[in-house]
Amino acid sequence: MAVLLEDIVKSVEHLLNLIGKKSQEQSYVDPTLDPVLLVPGIAGSILNSVDDKTGKKERVWVRILGADHEFRNKLWSRFDPATGSTVTLNADSHIEVPEDRYGLYAIDTLDPDMVLGGDCVYYFHDMIVEFLKWGYKEGTTLFGFGYDFRQSNRFEGTLERLAAKLESVYTASGGRKINIISHSMGGLLIKCFMSLHSEIFEKYVKSWIAIAAPFRGAPGYITSAFLNGTSFVQGWEQNFFISKWSMQQLLIECPSIYELMACLDFKWEHVPLLEIWKQKCDSNGNATDAVMLESYPPAEAIPIFMEALSANKVSYEGDDISMPFNTDILEWANETRKLLSSAEVPDQIKFYNIYGTNNNTPHSVCYGSAKTPVSDLHQLPNLVAKYIYVDGDGTVPTESSKADGLRAVARVGVPGDHRGILCDRHVFRILKHWLKADHDPLYNPINDYVIIPTAFDIESLKTEGLQVTRLKEEWEIIGEENRDCNKRDGKPFVSEIDIISCVGGDNNKSLKEEAHASIVIQPQNNGKTHVELNAVSISAATA
Repeated sequence: MAVLLEDIVKSVEHLLNLIGKKSQEQSYVDPTLDPVLLVPGIAGSILNSVDDKTGKKERVWVRILGADHEFRNKLWSRFDPATGSTVTLNADSHIEVPEDRYGLYAIDTLDPDMVLGGDCVYYFHDMIVEFLKWGYKEGTTLFGFGYDFRQSNRFEGTLERLAAKLESVYTASGGRKINIISHSMGGLLIKCFMSLHSEIFEKYVKSWIAIAAPFRGAPGYITSAFLNGTSFVQGWEQNFFISKWSMQQLLIECPSIYELMACLDFKWEHVPLLEIWKQKCDSNGNATDAVMLESYPPAEAIPIFMEALSANKVSYEGDDISMPFNTDILEWANETRKLLSSAEVPDQIKFYNIYGTNNNTPHSVCYGSAKTPVSDLHQLPNLVAKYIYVDGDGTVPTESSKADGLRAVARVGVPGDHRGILCDRHVFRILKHWLKADHDPLYNPINDYVIIPTAFDIESLKTEGLQVTRLKEEWEIIGEENRDCNKRDGKPFVSEIDIISCVGGDNNKSLKEEAHASIVIQPQNNGKTHVELNAVSISAATA
């Protein structure tokens, strides 16, 4: 019955895809646009399991029916320290990323259950639709790069595929250099590629825009993922999806996850901690009534992970397999972080950084309480974590995503959550401006408004040792209607500025200068705010 139901789902999905193709026919293509390559983050690519004997392909990430069973059977893996690769436990299959629609299919809508139509695992879908409206065309100026997110961000197999993708995009677009837009962990992948393959990066890339990248890690999220697992969907849909425990067993063997741990050499404003309310024992090992809150910074938290997960194991095809915290992967990840810290953007390539703000973001993680302390670290995987939050996108702290360590043209904070930022209107306007798809040089991406000069007049007069200059300038600001200066009961906002300066001049004379300016900001009308500046300066030389 489950098989029949799955066939029905696939049939309906195919039908809806055909309908979608017809509805997405473009009426406008801009031939002047440079190509864009979209690169997702962790869990942001569709993954297919391919039977090595029959060649049959089956989607294992993301799926609804039989999701947890197929996830364990086809995606669970072990790290091979000799090669740096994560190898699937199932010896009769391997993982592939579908290349349909020039790579966009794998990163568009990850939810295979088109009947339910849940948007909880939508990915680049809204951005792709928006880009098509701007005049981008799939296969000519718009492409995607999905990858096996279990692997390290410096795994050579992934980097070789990315190099081939850059070359193919460059060729398909007629020799135009590429604008890369990465999300989340995709930013670490691009940074590794830029460091290890700088010549290829320099040859094919025009600009790189990183969105919500965990440049210094995602401490709170990763700590709880190691100890308790994680879920990529919320609410009732969790019942049809991957269990947190099954996800935890995958993540423990993923180099990419270890590479998202808190950066040890970064000077955190607030050091991320693992905190545990512990019940103290006497010299004989017997529990006492004493309770103490112990705090562990990132380096000191490693032994806690090792002890808490020392007995962790899974059952696979009748065998018990030990799955402790993997110190081989940790060593590999430390080398990756060294590589990331040494990366530099080539001179002719522009780098931009968009990071999320205004969301409570887990930073430090606490287990137990004064009333219910932890007596054994092996209890941690079964306890509910409590968080100490900082500002960020809900997953990555702002402090981490801002600290790219690169030569950036601009860094812009946008209120939004980690996944939702990919369909944010403000982000779309910023991208459109940076990609020169709007042809609007007056747009200000940092404050999200357009400034249009409407009047400018300057007059200068010199008489009897005085230099008098008058200036009048006016603008129209087009932006949102919720700016504080517009919340004044219909009255204009008026402000005045006075400046007096006295500096040394020529021939033992000093130069005294005074300036007075008044600024009037009218209430917004029809989406426009009128701003008027009137200023006058007077300067005189004195003995």
